[in-house]
Amino acid sequence: MIRTIALIFAAFLMAASLSACGKKGDPIAPDKNSSYPQQYPKTR
Repeated sequence: MIRTIALIFAAFLMAASLSACGKKGDPIAPDKNSSYPQQYPKTR
């Protein structure tokens, strides 16, 4: 019984750690008035 609970708990921990990584949503494009991308190092 305890072995089964430990196995289920271990599977849950592995699934939770995998779900914490990865794509969270679509990227948001910067505004049209954004200063990015800019040249580095910035010229004066």
